[in-house]
Amino acid sequence: MTTLKGPGIFLAQFMGDTAPFNSLESICKWAKSIGFIGVQIPTWDSRLIDLQKAAESKTYCDELKGIIHSCGLEITELSTHLQGQLVAVNPAYDALFDGFAPEAYRNNPTARTAWAVQQLKYAAIASKNLGLSAHGTFSGALLWHTVYPWPQRPAGLVETGFNELAKRWLPILNHFDEQGVDLCYEIHPGEDLHDGVSYEMFLEKVNNHPRACLLYDPSHFVLQCLDYLTYIDHYHERIKMFHVKDAEFNPTGKQGVYGGYQSWIDRAGRFRSLGDGQVDFKGIFSKLAAYDFKGWAVMEWECAIKHPEDGAKEGSVFIKDHIIRVTEKAFDDFASTGNNEKFNRNILGLD
Repeated sequence: MTTLKGPGIFLAQFMGDTAPFNSLESICKWAKSIGFIGVQIPTWDSRLIDLQKAAESKTYCDELKGIIHSCGLEITELSTHLQGQLVAVNPAYDALFDGFAPEAYRNNPTARTAWAVQQLKYAAIASKNLGLSAHGTFSGALLWHTVYPWPQRPAGLVETGFNELAKRWLPILNHFDEQGVDLCYEIHPGEDLHDGVSYEMFLEKVNNHPRACLLYDPSHFVLQCLDYLTYIDHYHERIKMFHVKDAEFNPTGKQGVYGGYQSWIDRAGRFRSLGDGQVDFKGIFSKLAAYDFKGWAVMEWECAIKHPEDGAKEGSVFIKDHIIRVTEKAFDDFASTGNNEKFNRNILGLD
């Protein structure tokens, strides 16, 4: 078994226009000051990283690591969640997702997709240059508008959608494989890969690609009423990243999983700061330790109630307190009778 690394923090939700949240060095110093030892970097924010430059220059990557190390931190992973979303967009969502891409690629879905694919390829090389072994992203979605279909889905629609999704991602997965980096899909509503079954459908289409791995985030499973502990039993060999994020689901006589078009504060299912929700993190950390998860425990903060800075301060302590320092011996070693083959055979009546 391996002791999880952490606590880490995903910087995406904390970036802003004022110090200390407006530059890499200042936000790293802030993260260190409240107890974090790792940072997960969103690659769409140019204040944190120039992704193309990181793919093209090892020197730049060394400088980037130098800034972060000087603050007493490590890079846990890079993230291309926004770019990954744009690898596959149903036309119904074009206008909404155009904001994820630079202005030059908006109102042009073909160019936008090509840009997103190139971004993922840059991310693979950048991860390698930074000495990272895993990378987080979204799968995008061609089928999400049919997730609870009315009218019914035409025969073959799902297979056609997953064939196309695999066609787009397979060259990217191969590129990540060439760099020796696992590509970890965050299983998430709004993505075609939103639960275990949909992930397995995709995995089959990409020929069980060894780099098609998982970013485990239990909060999205609480909101789906999915058994997030048994999920680990099913997929622990593919789980290479871990977002520590809390959530709660409190259905009423008026509202359930779908939320009634309400804002986050008024939904039955809400993301919460660590410790304020319903996720069984003791169970999760125990399972990940038992399955020898070798990655980072990274806080992703999203809460409609608590202030983010308070959530971050509490989150670093929460993760630190939940990381299990794994044992190197059995608790009953004091009663061991040693290792003697002749003695063992005698006990079994074989001699």
